[in-house]
Amino acid sequence: VIQAVFFGICVLTDLSSLLTRGNDSQEQERQLKKLISLRDWMMAVLAFPVGVFVVTMFWSIYIYDREMVYPKLLDNFIPAWLNHGMHTTVLPFVLIEMRTTHHQYPSRSCGLAAVCTFAVGYILWMCWIHHVTGVWVYPLLEHLSPGVKIIFFAAATIIINVFYLVGEVLNNYIWDTQK
Repeated sequence: VIQAVFFGICVLTDLSSLLTRGNDSQEQERQLKKLISLRDWMMAVLAFPVGVFVVTMFWSIYIYDREMVYPKLLDNFIPAWLNHGMHTTVLPFVLIEMRTTHHQYPSRSCGLAAVCTFAVGYILWMCWIHHVTGVWVYPLLEHLSPGVKIIFFAAATIIINVFYLVGEVLNNYIWDTQK
């Protein structure tokens, strides 16, 4: 969903930019700048770190023991192309976006705070679903003791923050903003 919303905003930004080109309306220019800021924030805080996290975690666990993250039973309901759409294509598309469009990252402290807020919110959401249904969203969590779950959630939060920093460094490298 994050990727779909993000790339929808990218398309909207590109279309708005094309449609307002040559137009001297300050209001349209102001609205376009807001849209570009939203696009850049979403790339920095959500699309890149969450996308890279999903691809790396999913396929790492899948290779180790697919039943922990994507039980074989799901193959009967979710076609392989949709699985790859959710867990594979995210990475090349987000890298292509980073290479083709310069994104202005927020200050590091604001960016990391936003990434942490998202990670903690997602973890709380997973715990709430488990509390209500008695089933963990990801089968892997059924195999972890409560203490190990806390360590796993903390490690996941740290990893997603590292991916935020990697995205910032990669964006600066690609667009040579340090020179």
